Amino acid sequence: MSRKRRLPPEALVDLRRRLDTFPPRSTERRKIIQDTANLYGLSESSLYRALSELAKPKLVRRADHGLPRGYQYETLNRQPPAVRFQAEHSNQCWHFDLSPSDLKHVKQPLGIDPSRGNPQLMLYSVVDDRSGVDYDEYHCVYGEDVEAALRFLFNAMSTKPVETFPFQGIPDMIYMDYGPIARSQVFQQTMKYLGITVCAHSPKGIDGRRVTARAKGKVERPFRTVKEAPETLYHFHEPQTEAEANAWLFNYLLRYNAMPHRSEDHSRLEDWCQNLQASGIRQMCSRERFCTFAREPESRKVGPDARVSTGHVLYEVDPDLAGERVILWWGISIPPCMSNTARNAMVLTIPSVVPLSWAVTAALRNPKRSSAPIG
Repeated sequence: MSRKRRLPPEALVDLRRRLDTFPPRSTERRKIIQDTANLYGLSESSLYRALSELAKPKLVRRADHGLPRGYQYETLNRQPPAVRFQAEHSNQCWHFDLSPSDLKHVKQPLGIDPSRGNPQLMLYSVVDDRSGVDYDEYHCVYGEDVEAALRFLFNAMSTKPVETFPFQGIPDMIYMDYGPIARSQVFQQTMKYLGITVCAHSPKGIDGRRVTARAKGKVERPFRTVKEAPETLYHFHEPQTEAEANAWLFNYLLRYNAMPHRSEDHSRLEDWCQNLQASGIRQMCSRERFCTFAREPESRKVGPDARVSTGHVLYEVDPDLAGERVILWWGISIPPCMSNTARNAMVLTIPSVVPLSWAVTAALRNPKRSSAPIG
């Protein structure tokens, strides 16, 4: 059987070199092809085909190309294993979050803004990382309110009126969402004064395939428990006010924190008492002192009639301040009753050579002083 004729590789390279010395449309190129074809007994088409394959690169592939390599789609998209964390001592880390209540609102809310409608009933919660002790409160707010968050944290850190619930003290760290409250300068300033480190939660999609929401499970789970246990009873007997809702909720929290710990053989509250730091509990300061922490300055100019306007409300100040630029220190007011809210303004001169012994203080929602808004 005759073998297929082929041009030797060195002859093919020499042919390519000779052809490259002439222009593409030169008649000498065709003459060289004919002479080579006659010499080796090949057709011209065979020579052109051999020349086209000479400079063609070969495809380099893996030896196992086209074969399965043991990887699966589910395996590649599987989340990294969760790393469980538990604080060594009580009050070492608190989880703080808020969630809309299934009750939506109460019939007699406090501090209604007619232009914004009924405030939403929000559930504020802190959970001790070590013991799982939960403290919740209802607050009627418009969105994520910073003042309500500060009032709630003050109540959470203060001594409770019930001796059987000793949960209190200033935590070393608060873990929370990176939302409007965490970004608030007043909130950050207040936490700094109290010596609390604020650790913001990583948002979704920032940590690759890891679902960051599971890091908040210790505070999200009590939300679900509250909405499935006490709030389902509101369909039969609905609280009328925020104070009434908080009283019912606190009664449930006493039973909730008396339930077994997630891993120990005692209750959550007992675990909190048994694992306090050696230095003891960092006691919360007084209401008056806390209100001085949570203040935000606002610049205003006093009119020639010794009155300053803010929020469509006029305040009378000392006549010596007429025409002066002043700063209104907006802050929160925490009365003994948890359900009452107020916002105060204090006027100081800028610059102040000596400390002033006078000030104007008026509650925006319920002014009662002689220097309160007029007109």
